[in-house]
This record gives sequence, structure tokens and C-alpha cells, in this order.
Amino acid sequence: MGVARGGAPHARLGIYKVCWVDEGYPDAAVLAAIDDAIHDGVDVLSLSVGGVGQEYSGTLHAVQRGISVVFAGGNDGPVPQTVTNAVPWVTTVAASTIDRSFPTLILLGNKEKLMGQSLNYNAAMNNSGSQALVFAGSCDPESLALGNVKGKTVLCYAPEEASRWSPQLILPYAINYTIEAGAKGLIFAQYTANNLDSLVGCEGFMPCALVDFEIAHRISSYWDMTENPVVMVSPAVSVVGNGVLSPRVASFSSRGPSLLFPGILKPDITAPGVNILAAVRGSYVFYSGTSMACPHVSAVTAMLKSVHPQWSPAMIKSAIVTTASVIDRFGMPIQAEAVPRKLADPFNFGGGHIDPNRAVDPGLVYDVDAREYNKFFNCTLGYLGGCESYYLNLNLPSIAVPDLKDRVMLRRTVTNIGPAEATYHLVVEAPAGIDVSVEPSVINFTQSTSKSVTFMVTFTTRQRVQGGYTFGSLTWSDGSTHSVRIPIAVRTVIQDFVADTS
Repeated sequence: MGVARGGAPHARLGIYKVCWVDEGYPDAAVLAAIDDAIHDGVDVLSLSVGGVGQEYSGTLHAVQRGISVVFAGGNDGPVPQTVTNAVPWVTTVAASTIDRSFPTLILLGNKEKLMGQSLNYNAAMNNSGSQALVFAGSCDPESLALGNVKGKTVLCYAPEEASRWSPQLILPYAINYTIEAGAKGLIFAQYTANNLDSLVGCEGFMPCALVDFEIAHRISSYWDMTENPVVMVSPAVSVVGNGVLSPRVASFSSRGPSLLFPGILKPDITAPGVNILAAVRGSYVFYSGTSMACPHVSAVTAMLKSVHPQWSPAMIKSAIVTTASVIDRFGMPIQAEAVPRKLADPFNFGGGHIDPNRAVDPGLVYDVDAREYNKFFNCTLGYLGGCESYYLNLNLPSIAVPDLKDRVMLRRTVTNIGPAEATYHLVVEAPAGIDVSVEPSVINFTQSTSKSVTFMVTFTTRQRVQGGYTFGSLTWSDGSTHSVRIPIAVRTVIQDFVADTS
């Protein structure tokens, strides 16, 4: 039991239907909804739609009318180059975990206690105590038939198939097959055990638990060495706070760089998107996806707009990106779930994990006149020359250089929205193999000077190779309250038409 509350509780919501059972979400329906929303005078557009290679250029009309647009970044990770909704005038959101988990005790017949995760909170499903345990490999219909699983708890453990099938895809099938076979419990092994929403299919039928491969191997070893193996899956408990390593970028969250616009660093930000309570038909269920993360950022955007009604969409996006956190609740670098787990980089989470309290007072912002985006739109259509220089110098709160051959110089402009008297010093984290110089490296704001300052950034490669991306950051710090950080991604190339696919 507890309280469920929206991210911006006093906001008023307008809902526009664009999704249809047979058609999905046609571009025409989305564009019509955007036009209706503009006409209705909305302040923020939250769009949990999209697919690889899909872009909604029509959102430019909304941004040019002062409406902030927030998009889900897609659920095709951890594969690179899958992020979608990558046009520069929108905020593109990745998904990360939260500080809540549901550990489940799995007790083997030899008294060994192991831990999994589960949504199994119905003690009535466990009143029979221990049940016979059977190992059924991948839990396809043939394996289940051979295993005589009726009335038993089934272990689904097939690490050799992990490279071919993601857990999100195979788990719902395993649940359906085991229920149809008459099983009374399921222990499913996968290389990531965070996404519990797929376990909804077990509800009312049998206790189900997720375990990693190490735990599954111990269970299968017990099964193999025991004449009459038994197991009991206990109801899950809730753990919130310091006992949970978070946030981590979700494995399903789509990764950059953008296929269509490699010169635009995406995603922009990550936000809670794993095991999120969602209201469905008068009840609550757990959902995971960037579609869950997107409205978190939309809510923060609405809050910022209420506090700073004069801010442009670009200023709001800048405040969110530049104040994001790159460390977790324990002060360690945020990790990204993948195979194997790794330290997160800008193609996983953009500027980092959203920090609403810091975003209210960012100190400096990277603003863009929305009319500037017309050039980007025309470049995508091939109507303009000089697009490479335009991409580099578009005043975004990030820098992406996808084709550094030797040396390139670009500019950014920061606007002071903090105290009129302020001095900011630059801290550079250079991408590996790249020399970075910035001029000026100190910015002074006074009552009599302009609120905006332009600085030049030069990237010089130290190695002539056809390389992959390396990452870094530029941070303007006033030494006390404000630390304004933008992510950097740079790839060195020798020939434009040869890619490093390692």
C-alpha cells in the first residue's frame, strides 16, 4: 500500500488518441494530434511513440510556438544506433531503473536459500509448500512435454540461447507454455533480472521468479544431483532505498548514435522507466520502457515551465541535460545494463540521469532560436549546402563529431540566468585520443556585460585511425552552486565511406 502521484500533480492533461489496434500509430494521426494540441494551447507535448528510423518533423511547428516536446527514445537496446526521435528540437529520453526491487526467496529441498525477483505477492498460491522441481531447458513445448511438468515448478534455463533471444521476447512465451503444460510454478533464468512487467502473465496462475544464470546453475545442479528435487518460491517482498543499486540504464533502452543524424547526440537524458506503476483499467500494473521514462521528463518539463514561464523549449532542455547526474545514489559512475554490464556513456544516457531539483537553477543555459531549426530541416531534405558546419555549430547542450579527420573547430554560446555577477571556470574531460582546447576557458559575467558568451572548442585527433566513438565532457563551474556539464562524443575517420564495425 502507498500513495501514487504524478510528476506534476497540478498539471492539467489533454489526451490525444493516435494509436489503433490494426494500424499502430500512423504518421498522419500523430501529426493531426500535434496540430490539435497546438490549437488547444498546450505547454508540453509528451509522445511515447516511435520506432527505429522514425522521426516526426512536424513537431517543429510546436516548438516554434514555444511548446516543449518530449519523446521516448525507443526500446531496441542494447543494440547501438537504435535510438529514435532524434531531431534536435525535442528532448529524447532513455530509460533507467529505480531504487526499488522485489526479492523473492527460493528454498531448495537441501535447505539452500537463493534469491530471485518476482511480482508474486499472493501467499495463497504458495500454501502447498514445496513442489517438485523439474528442469526444462528453454521451456519450449517439446522440452516441457518431455519433462512431465504438470503440477511441478519448472526451471527454464538455456544460456546457450541468450545470444539469439532477448529476455523480453522469450519470457512471455515461456510463461504461456508452462501454464498450458499444467505447471504450478516457474523459475526463469535471464542475463538481466530487472524487467518484471512480463511476469504479469503469471498472475492468478502460479508463482514465478526471475533469476540470473549463476543462481539458475545452482538450482539445476541441485536438480541434477537429487533423486526427488523440490523447491518453494516464497512471496516477494519490497525493498526500497539503499539496498538497491540504482539508477542503471535499462538493457532495452535504445542506444545512440542516431542512424539518421549522427551529428546530433542522442538520447538527451535518462529517467525512471523500469517497473513503473501504471494505471490500467482501474488498477495498477508494472510497465517498463522508454514510454514510461518519457512522461517523467515531460512532468519535470512542465514543472520548469511553471517556475520559469519565460524560458524557451531549448532553455528547458538545456537545464535538464546540463544538470543531470552521471553518478548513482552511492557516488559511483552510472552503469548501463548490456551484455556484459558496462559504464554508461552519452549514447546510453545523454547528459545523465535527470535531477529535477538542480534543473530549476542551472546557472547557464544553451539557448536556440527555434527558427534556426528550419536550416536543419532543410538540410535533411538536401536543400542547403554547408550542413556539416551547421550541425557542428547548432547551439545544443551536447557535442557530437562523427567524422573527425584531423582538426575541427566549433562554437557554443551560454546564457547566464543565474546571479548577474558570476565567474565560471572550465573543466574538460577529453575523449580518449583527442586533444581538446577551449577559448576562453574562464567566463566572467558582470552587471555591465552581456548575459551571453560564445566560446570556441577545437578537437584535434592524436591518432590517424578509422576508429570508434570516444566520450568526454565540458563543464562550466562557478565553484559553488552551479556545474553546467555537456556530453561529448567524437569518432575519428580516415575515409568517409569506411566504418569501424568492431
